[in-house]
Amino acid sequence: MFEEDFQDDLREYQLFISHNGEGDEEYLGFIQRLIEARDFEWKDHGIPGKNNPDELQHQIENADIVIILSGLYSKHHDLIKTQVDLARQLDKPIVLIRPYGLEEVPAELEKIAEGVVGWNRVCIVERIQESLEKE
Repeated sequence: MFEEDFQDDLREYQLFISHNGEGDEEYLGFIQRLIEARDFEWKDHGIPGKNNPDELQHQIENADIVIILSGLYSKHHDLIKTQVDLARQLDKPIVLIRPYGLEEVPAELEKIAEGVVGWNRVCIVERIQESLEKE
């Protein structure tokens, strides 16, 4: 019974996770990290493949926070830049995820992010929660 009550109290975090299209390895790996996170309910409003500015704006409007996978930035610069620009226009906090296995992140993204984290699921969840508590 206690577990059920606890589950009912969990907040569902509304996320927009940067994407470039269906099947991207970095995106799928990140989603798997969130799935494995304990006691963290979330919904991704990002829809891979729906990448025109109007579609992206609608996706980001419905999110509380924007997660940028910085490993996608060099491969899909224009798309990720559009996602970042929309997040800033909509005044959404941005959390930057380092490229898997690397420490370096693009300086222009690091300047605007609420925080930068690696791929540790506990650190990711904490950074999301802390960024939203600041609001």
